[in-house]
Amino acid sequence: MQGYQLTFYTEQNRKHGHQTVCEWLLHQVRELGIHGATVINCAEGIGHAGAHHAAHMLKLADQPQQIILAVTDEEAEQLLDLVRAEHVRVFYVRFPVEFGQIGDDVPSHASRHFSLFGKSAG
Repeated sequence: MQGYQLTFYTEQNRKHGHQTVCEWLLHQVRELGIHGATVINCAEGIGHAGAHHAAHMLKLADQPQQIILAVTDEEAEQLLDLVRAEHVRVFYVRFPVEFGQIGDDVPSHASRHFSLFGKSAG
């Protein structure tokens, strides 16, 4: 499929209403029926305004986060329109990608489970 990788950049402590921006975005992704989002907690970064953000041992609130999605053009527009309508201030990057899924969800033969000692458990 052709679509976009849509990446939002925020900090762990950033809020929209009673939720963090990350929680709010993930909720909207589910509501729109978009499947697949990855959240990456980063060690440190420099924000668009030039401020340094980092996770510290005793304080993780300023920890940078990325929310990454592979979406169709329509899904990207729906999500970005929603973010704009809610006046959520968040930096994003959107660039064209090819995406898809490889492999089957259901194995063609019965799966086998093994114990720590190598004997079949099922």
